[in-house]
Amino acid sequence: MTNGSICLFPKLNSTGGPSSFQKKLTTCLSQEGIEVHFDLQRRDIAAVLVVGGSSHLSQLASVKKRGIRIVQRLDGMNWLHKVNKTGLRHYLRSEWNNAVLSTIRKKYADFIVYQSQFTREWWKKVYGETPAPDTVIHNGVDIDLFTPTGEEKPPQDHLRVMVVEGSFYGGHQRDLLNALDFARGLADRLKMPVELVIASRAPQAMLDRLPVYENVHLNWLGIVPLSDIPSLDRSAHLFFPAEINAACPNSVIEAMACGLPVVGFATGSIPELVGNDGGLTAPYGSDYWKLEAPQLDELVEAGMEIYHKQDQYRNAARERAITYFDMRDMAQRYLEILIP
Repeated sequence: MTNGSICLFPKLNSTGGPSSFQKKLTTCLSQEGIEVHFDLQRRDIAAVLVVGGSSHLSQLASVKKRGIRIVQRLDGMNWLHKVNKTGLRHYLRSEWNNAVLSTIRKKYADFIVYQSQFTREWWKKVYGETPAPDTVIHNGVDIDLFTPTGEEKPPQDHLRVMVVEGSFYGGHQRDLLNALDFARGLADRLKMPVELVIASRAPQAMLDRLPVYENVHLNWLGIVPLSDIPSLDRSAHLFFPAEINAACPNSVIEAMACGLPVVGFATGSIPELVGNDGGLTAPYGSDYWKLEAPQLDELVEAGMEIYHKQDQYRNAARERAITYFDMRDMAQRYLEILIP
């Protein structure tokens, strides 16, 4: 047990990745006898972990004056608003969020934890170096909850592709189109039906404009409880990470932990998460920073290989998750940085 408590700031109550991270870290550190809370006013704080942005920078300034260690966990940054027409309100909010994160990074953080190598390189390229030291810690998963053990099995009469995204709002139409086109490519090459199962939310206007392809069935689930994800992952043949330039998606790690191999474009953090054994990645083949349509041939070839070698890739994906993405190991690394 350490002297002092850990404060997470700000408190997040959404269903997204940062909120999930706070819950996992709290669970793991509490099991080690370390108190985790959200009260910056407490006098026993040993360190503050900033997760996401906050407009209450004055509170961080007060913490800084008290000599309390501030560690910033950095996700990716907003960029789609500069390519897509997402509306003035979304544009201004995206720019504001980037500015807040950059301010915390340069002015307040004593140490920075990037979620991936991709994220670290991205921030340093756009906003430059900082005096604070940094490292990379990938997200972790509860490998006892996300497991291949279960009654669910992939169907035998068709191929099932799983997609789990927090949201397709905010200019993510290209991501959704890529998922559909990937499913169509598999259906055409394998000469069999493909079911594209998507757990996410999207504007109805976007859904209404989606193309309809023969031999591709879109099974739109909407937002599903986290407890339902393991059974959904176990019931699919492939997992497709739809988001372009994702910083470190929990859904990819959860899929591998369930023994579901990943097939995705080599953008963002996907190659470093999947590695050589969690699945396969393929070149995008065009300028994804401009949201151009991709070249699908190599991606479809990768999907076909994994479909035909299910046992090999499913076992390897599970082993990779156990080796690299156990949330208890993640929490221990954060603890060593918070209280060095």
